[in-house]
Amino acid sequence: MPADAPPVDVRSHIEAAMPRAKAELAELVRFTSVHDPRQFPVEECIGAAHWVRQAFLDAGVPDVQLIETVDGSLAVLGSRPAPAGAPTVLLYSHYDVQPPGEQNLWDSAPFELTERDGRWYGRGSADCKGNVIMHLLALRALGESIGVGVRIVCEGSEETGTGGLEALVEQRPELFAADVVVIGDTGNAKVGSPTVTTTLRGIANVVLHVETLAGEVHSGMYGGPAPDALAALVQVLSTLRNEQGDTVVDGLDGVQTWDGVAYETEQFRSDAGVLDGVGLAGSGTVADAVWARPALTILGIDCPPVVGSAAAISPRASARLNLRVPPGMDPKTAQDALVAHLQARTPWNARVTVEREAVGSPFRARTDGPGYAALSEALEEAFGHPMGTAGQGGSIPLCNALAQVLPDAEIVLMGVEEPRCRIHAPNESVDPTEIEKMAVAEALFLQRLAGSDS
Repeated sequence: MPADAPPVDVRSHIEAAMPRAKAELAELVRFTSVHDPRQFPVEECIGAAHWVRQAFLDAGVPDVQLIETVDGSLAVLGSRPAPAGAPTVLLYSHYDVQPPGEQNLWDSAPFELTERDGRWYGRGSADCKGNVIMHLLALRALGESIGVGVRIVCEGSEETGTGGLEALVEQRPELFAADVVVIGDTGNAKVGSPTVTTTLRGIANVVLHVETLAGEVHSGMYGGPAPDALAALVQVLSTLRNEQGDTVVDGLDGVQTWDGVAYETEQFRSDAGVLDGVGLAGSGTVADAVWARPALTILGIDCPPVVGSAAAISPRASARLNLRVPPGMDPKTAQDALVAHLQARTPWNARVTVEREAVGSPFRARTDGPGYAALSEALEEAFGHPMGTAGQGGSIPLCNALAQVLPDAEIVLMGVEEPRCRIHAPNESVDPTEIEKMAVAEALFLQRLAGSDS
């Protein structure tokens, strides 16, 4: 924008645009855009991709295209060239969503945006369609006055983790060239508290199979000395946590600490839905446990169901295990340690087979660049509070893919997904004030990068 041009009042512009933002989010939520044709028609994802493309065209991004990735999903990519000497900012989000799960657990239709008690409910309202709307609000507020280059990347298979966009980054890195990358797929520590995510845990999953007998045998005739595969599985799984509930895998450091914003115990209990009287697992602080340390979760067990079970000893049993890996820990090394632990700790010399799933690396963002400084100022102005930093227990593989091809770029993570959103769960929702203020912060951030300081 010209040096003598008055700064755009983005706050007033975005406030006035919120009714449109709600209507557009309702349209986008209505697409059942789960990237799995076994569950929902592929046309729903295609429709959502076309909607997103048109929305960014309308928001002033002149060149927006759909590119099919190797997993069959459509990525929405757009660009607006930077003025001479100005930086380029990549704005990321995704339009695919998690399946809704059991419909009877929702208080309203999952794919109809519904307002209750000041929040907007619907699958994807926060993760991540609410962040798509955040980007649109910021770009429309700046309009032609935007003084930086902009790239738009909206993914269509993030929730399934099938790697389509990561493969595209590797194949065509020029489509993602930027000085600053804004990953719009996280959120504040709580409503009204501006927070950027600086670390992500990686992932190292395995499936453990235990076999002890050629087939089922009568528990009355053989119970006792006959090795019970299910009992063996239970025993080895019990070695993965100590008496305090900390994850303990032979060879892995599990005592790291978090030095960013705290995650208060009562807030965590409320966010996680911990039942009254039930204690939290582990030692240290909540922030240590969810952002700085490895965490082992038993995702599922294959064994006889209670209803219909016979008086028989199980000859085989299986479990799928999820190991979250903190920054500073190599996920392949962590997976190797987990496999070795399971093989060494399974009792009675039972036969053990471990299937390895693909690993995902943890991520730590740079916090010493001009983009980070500009975002800190913008968030504080938008919310009236200083910015804090948090980690995230989940992983976003795209961050590491972009870091590989853009080694000099700053990558920042933010968004509308605060804990009350209950992303991935029934009754997912978003607080519209978070969409509004995060959009204001993003617009102010872009102004600062362009040299404007409103």
